[in-house]
Amino acid sequence: MTKWTATDLPDLAGRTAVVTGASGGIGLITAHELAGAGARMVLAVRDTDKGAKVARAMAGDTEVRQLDVSSLDSVRAFADAWTGDIDILINNAGIMQVPLAFTADGFESQAATNYFGPFALTNLLLPHITDRVVTVSSQLHRRGHLRTDDLNWKTRTYNATAAYCDSKLDVTLFAIELDRRLTASGSRVRSLLAHPGIAATNLTAHVGGFPGFMNRAMRFMTNDAEVGALSTLYAAVEDIPGGSYVGPSGVGGIKGYPAVRKPSRAALAPEAARALWAATAALTGSGAGTGTGTGTQRAVTN
Repeated sequence: MTKWTATDLPDLAGRTAVVTGASGGIGLITAHELAGAGARMVLAVRDTDKGAKVARAMAGDTEVRQLDVSSLDSVRAFADAWTGDIDILINNAGIMQVPLAFTADGFESQAATNYFGPFALTNLLLPHITDRVVTVSSQLHRRGHLRTDDLNWKTRTYNATAAYCDSKLDVTLFAIELDRRLTASGSRVRSLLAHPGIAATNLTAHVGGFPGFMNRAMRFMTNDAEVGALSTLYAAVEDIPGGSYVGPSGVGGIKGYPAVRKPSRAALAPEAARALWAATAALTGSGAGTGTGTGTQRAVTN
């Protein structure tokens, strides 16, 4: 099988890409490679000073904008300030296995960052998107459980690992459902998913127990961050069907070069996805209307 690498990126001159969480890890590598291929690169980051520093090291046309995806106010401000087209939106920002905390919106922090923020941001920016949305998932979505009655861990005993897995199942259900709705509306926009396998990044560096051991002591079994980012880059530029799930081609999707794989059966359930969409739209105040952009109606109604 041919190994797809960043050298296979096409010329992206004239195209605009937005990457959330682009000041470090896989997001930084993704932004760096897209900018190097000629894209107008917008780094959507919490810390704009850090974002500006890494942007200065990138080739081409770069811009840094403030965005904290865990905050609905920040998401709305980012979307309200946007003008013009976005060819590629990459929902990359995420956190993993952190202690229980709630945002100002009342959302559990992992759910807020990994799911609610991307849901709201994508729906608010849909009128501007011309080509595709790429959402970063995880193979751990396979261990997640859908709980539309308790998306924010208000009634369950909190478990950091379970909360992460649930958030990644939720965002995977969302991305696939978004593609269904875009297709049904006649839109040309595609929604796709990518995951890095197990990649040695700062996302997992703090994690204790077995995942932490894997990150520290068994790096020979993992992708480095540069290879981990290839799945996102592949999904961002290759002509693959909407709803595709891109990840490493190796055994278990843990390591290797990108290929189109299959998500879990739970992630493909349309009834569950519709129920999750309705619950999320009610909590975030977004995703219950219809967006229009670039001459194409993008239906995101319930």
